[in-house]
Amino acid sequence: MSGLLRGGIYILMAVGLSLVFGVMNIPNFAHGEFYMVGAFFAFFSFTMFGLSPIIAILAAGLGTLILGVLLEKIIFVPLRKKSKDEWVMNSFLVTIGLSIALINIATAIWGSNFKGIPSYWEGSIKLFSSVNISIDRFVGFVVAIAVVIVFWLFLNKTKIGLSIRAVAQNERGAMLVGIKLSSVYTLTFALSCMLAGIAGACLLSINPAYPNMGVAPLYKSWFVVILVGMGNIGGSIAGGLIVGMLEAFSFYFLGSGWQDVVSLSAIILILVFKPAGIFGSSVKGVWGK
Repeated sequence: MSGLLRGGIYILMAVGLSLVFGVMNIPNFAHGEFYMVGAFFAFFSFTMFGLSPIIAILAAGLGTLILGVLLEKIIFVPLRKKSKDEWVMNSFLVTIGLSIALINIATAIWGSNFKGIPSYWEGSIKLFSSVNISIDRFVGFVVAIAVVIVFWLFLNKTKIGLSIRAVAQNERGAMLVGIKLSSVYTLTFALSCMLAGIAGACLLSINPAYPNMGVAPLYKSWFVVILVGMGNIGGSIAGGLIVGMLEAFSFYFLGSGWQDVVSLSAIILILVFKPAGIFGSSVKGVWGK
């Protein structure tokens, strides 16, 4: 159960990271900071404005969505006009700078103290005679999976979602059928930020908000993305569960210090023997670059 709960959040983070990489070729190393911003938004929505837990989580998603739109327009639109062959490396460097900037802005505005809540919902759910799970963890998992399902339906059943998938497959072909690339890019980046923000909001009662909290979720989401193949959105769902279960079993059988060791060892083996990931990858020329 612990592995499933971890996996649900890893899926949410990894899908957002895979989305922006698969569509825009952006290796986003600021992804963890949107997780952090989402946690802060949920904290203030829940404590200061007294919103219900679900509304606070959705408010965090909306807040990071808007922030994603603004940052894409301010930073990545000008960068795209100036970067041609060096787009992947330039966007990588820009996201590292954006990560540092967001951490310092959060520190300046909210301080470096932890801002958490005892719980969204009190109590626990009894699954078996000896297994209890807190309602917070259970609902966080349900929200994460529900968001992923809605997002999957959005990509596969709506015209806008199909436009995003078309751009991921072939930019020139998408342009020929009348898809506006700039709008798709903005929406893609914003949705990626939203998914990370919801993940941070879901875990607020377990991981309190503070400026540097996004580092660990960023690494975990990259573990998943590398494991399944860069930009593979569908594979990220299975990959999140795999990493979550790996960590749960390594914690149970080997101890807490071995969780990252086992995950990193799996990543090293994948990179050595199947560098495109266990489900393969066809991201637009990234491996060639």
